[in-house]
Amino acid sequence: MDPTTSRAQQRPPPAESQFRPYRPWETDAPPLPDSPLKPFFAGQPKSLSGIALRAFCLGIAFAASVVAVAGILLFTHSPAWRVPFFLLALSTFHFLEFWTTAERNTLVASIDSFLLTANWPSYAIAHSAAFLECAIVSIFFPSRSWAPFYSGPLLLAFGIALVLVGQAVRSAAMLQAGASFNHQVQTKKAGSHTLVTTGIYGTLRHPSYFGFFYWSLGTQLVLGNVACFCAYGAVLWTFFNGRIKVEEKKLVDFFQDDYIEYRRRVPTMMPLIA
Repeated sequence: MDPTTSRAQQRPPPAESQFRPYRPWETDAPPLPDSPLKPFFAGQPKSLSGIALRAFCLGIAFAASVVAVAGILLFTHSPAWRVPFFLLALSTFHFLEFWTTAERNTLVASIDSFLLTANWPSYAIAHSAAFLECAIVSIFFPSRSWAPFYSGPLLLAFGIALVLVGQAVRSAAMLQAGASFNHQVQTKKAGSHTLVTTGIYGTLRHPSYFGFFYWSLGTQLVLGNVACFCAYGAVLWTFFNGRIKVEEKKLVDFFQDDYIEYRRRVPTMMPLIA
């Protein structure tokens, strides 16, 4: 033995795995199946990296849309500004879907709360059709107005008002309902579920549905889309009419006479949906 070698130098180094931190991006890293933080790792439902990436992309889409709308309006007379306006409205909507959930119903907030892939692929097809119809009309028929009796400016203003009111009502409803709001119809009553009947729920029985219904129709008025306006109206009415019937059966089970009385007093304010 070399007398200059200390005892510390003679000891074998500790095994790397004893001190190595968990890095989920390394395929040979030790898994932590029982860790309470696992849902927040990459590839998981509440992935922080996934949430950050989606929020970043929505922010980029919002900023690019604002610049495009402003540029077209300032330097041209083209109605093509309506195309990036739709992207602006969509990016705002999807960001607020996540933010309102994270703000008031934090425990259920996840990547799915952005609703970017909800009702796939029907949702994507509908919005793609809206973009396409508006782009074709704006680029190839810029001087043609579909609005009767020169009512285009009035319908445009009404459409913008519907977008703003619809978004405000939906976001306010989600914030007020808090843990009682969920993007999925609940089949079992949780301890956090309460029957909210005050505030915006004192005027509208399903304010989040009301908001999205009129927000969607408003976007099509702004875009000047005749075909998509009719299609959106028919599809959304059919969807919400069926969903409300299913949801209210569960709400009657959850809250019994309290909900029956509430349903009798407060309307949906959506056409032909009692």
